[in-house]
Amino acid sequence: MERLNENLGKVEVLSRRLVEVMARRKPLRPDLNSPEPEMFVHAANAYWQEMINNPGKVLENQLELWSKSVKHFVDAQHLLMKGQIAAPQDETPSDKRFSNPMWQTHPYFNFLKQQYMLNAQAIEKAVEELDGLEPKEKQRIEYFAQQIVDMMSPTNFLGTNPDVLEKALETDGQSLIDGLENLIADLEANNGELVVRLADESAFEIGGNIATAPGKVVFRNRMFELLQFSPTTESVHEVPLLVFPPWINKYYILDLKESNSYIRWCVDQGYTVFVVSWVNPDYSYADVGMDEYIEEGFLTAISEVKKITKQKQINAVGYCIAGTTLNLTLSLMKKRGDKSVKSATFFTTLTDFSDQGEFTPFLSDDFIDGIDEEIDDKGLLRSFIMQRTFSFLRSNDLVYGPAIKSYMMGETPPAFDLLYWNGDGSGLPGKMAHQYLRQLCQHNEFAEGGVEFCGERLELSDVDIPICAVTCETDHIARWKDCYRGFQQAKSRSKTFIVSESGHIAGIVNPPSKKKYGHYTNADNKLAPDDWMEGATFHEGSWWPRWDKWLSSRSGKQIPAREFGDSEHPVLGDAPGDYVKAKAIR
Repeated sequence: MERLNENLGKVEVLSRRLVEVMARRKPLRPDLNSPEPEMFVHAANAYWQEMINNPGKVLENQLELWSKSVKHFVDAQHLLMKGQIAAPQDETPSDKRFSNPMWQTHPYFNFLKQQYMLNAQAIEKAVEELDGLEPKEKQRIEYFAQQIVDMMSPTNFLGTNPDVLEKALETDGQSLIDGLENLIADLEANNGELVVRLADESAFEIGGNIATAPGKVVFRNRMFELLQFSPTTESVHEVPLLVFPPWINKYYILDLKESNSYIRWCVDQGYTVFVVSWVNPDYSYADVGMDEYIEEGFLTAISEVKKITKQKQINAVGYCIAGTTLNLTLSLMKKRGDKSVKSATFFTTLTDFSDQGEFTPFLSDDFIDGIDEEIDDKGLLRSFIMQRTFSFLRSNDLVYGPAIKSYMMGETPPAFDLLYWNGDGSGLPGKMAHQYLRQLCQHNEFAEGGVEFCGERLELSDVDIPICAVTCETDHIARWKDCYRGFQQAKSRSKTFIVSESGHIAGIVNPPSKKKYGHYTNADNKLAPDDWMEGATFHEGSWWPRWDKWLSSRSGKQIPAREFGDSEHPVLGDAPGDYVKAKAIR
C-alpha cells in the first residue's frame, strides 16, 4: 500500500504536466472533429417523425430495451440475494474487447458488459429503422452513432476495465504512472492533439532494419527521388519495372523486412526495379497540384527510367492513390500519343468514386469545407489529420484498444514494422488535396465525363494498354468491388483482375514464402461483382507468382544485369535515400 500511495502521488505531478501540455494545444477547427449540427438535427427530426407516424414501433423498441434491462437487473439481484457472487446468464455475442474472464464471471463487470451490449443494440436498431433520410445521410448517421457506441464501451474507462485495475494492483500503481507518461509523450509529439502511437518508434531505423533493399539514388527533383535497386541475377528482363507507391505514406511498405519485401522479390525474379520515393512536402508545396504530380512526378520518372535503361518502354505499378494517378497519366499519354508504358499494374486502386464506401462520412461538404479551410490556413493537409481519419474507420483496433494498453496499462507499443510505417505518414500539398477530394472523390469527374489536368480532359476510358488490377477481399479503404467498377471502364483489350485474401496492406504484402493468403481469379471481367466472385477460382498462396508470369511475358528478352544509372545519371547516394527519412509536419 505504501508503494501504491507513492505512485498515486506521482499521478498528481504528472497531471500538472498534462495540464501544461493541453494549455499549449492549438485545437483543430471544429469542422474537422465532428459533422455539422444539421446532421444530428435531421436524425432527430427523422426519429420524431417516426414517433408521430408509427408510435407503436418506437414504443415497442423502447419497451424491449426496458424489459431486457429490468430483467438483467433482477437476474443479478436474484443471485446476490441467494448469496451467490456470480454473474447471471449471459447470451450477449462474443467480443474480443471483453476477453478477460471477469467480464463473464464477476457480477459487477458482467452487469456492465451486458447492459452496454443492450444499449448498443438499442441504438443500432433505432438508427437502422430511421426513414426519410437520403442514403448517404443515413450512412453518416450510422457511422457517427457507431462511434458513440464504441467510445462508451466500459473497457475504455479505468474504473470499469478489469484488465486495467488488475494491472494497477499487480504493479502497485506503476502501470498508471507509465500510462500517463505515454499519454503526455503522445500529446507533446502532436502539439496537444491526441494521436495514439501504435508502434515503438525506437525499435526501427529506416535504412537500418527496415527499407534495407540495396540500391542507389539515381535521380532527384523536388517531387521525388528515383531509387534503382541492386540486381541479384546475372541477367534481367529487358523492359524495366517502375513502381509508384502512394505519397500519403512512404515507399518502404514494399520493403519492410527481407522476408516480406516486394522490392527484393521482384529483383530476385530478374527485373530491373526502380521505385519512386516521394518528397514529404513542407509549406512551400502549397500550390503543387495533380498537374505537378503527373508531369514532374509520373512522366518525369518514366522518362528518366527510359533514359537510364535505353528502353523505349517501361512496365509500371501504381499503389492506391498512385494507381489512381497512374490511370490519369495513362489517359494523358494516350492524348499525347506517348506509348512509353507497355503495361500497368494497379494495387488497390480506385478510379470510379460513385460509391465512396466507408469514407462517405468524411466526403460530405462539411468535412471537405473544413479541410479546405485548413489548407487555406496551413498550405498542407497535415499527416495526422488523415491518420486520425483512417484510424477511426477501425476505432476499436486502431484507437481505443491501443490507447487502453498504452495509457491505462502503461505498456510500450509493440515493435511492429507495419504499424511503424502506418504512423510514418506524409502531408499532402494543399492544392493537390483539394483537387483529389473535390474533383475525383466527391464529383467523380475522371469516371463521369472527364477531369481537366495538364491541359487535357482525361477520361478513364482512355486507358487501353494491358492492365492487371490486384485488389483485396476485406479492404475497407479501397473495396474490391469499387476497384472492379473502375477497372471495367478501361478500354484495354488485355485485362486481368485478381482479388487477394485479407486487407489493404496484408493482401498486397503477401510473399509466397509465408504461404498465408490465397487469391481469386476469373477471366470474365464483364460480370457484375457478385457474379464475378461466384464464378471465380480460388488459388492457394500468394498472387505474386501469378503476376510475375503475367508481367514476364511483357518484359522482353533477357539481357546482362544493369549497372546503376549512367553517365548522365550519377549515383547520388545509397538507398533508401533522403526523402524517405523526412518526418511530416505536425
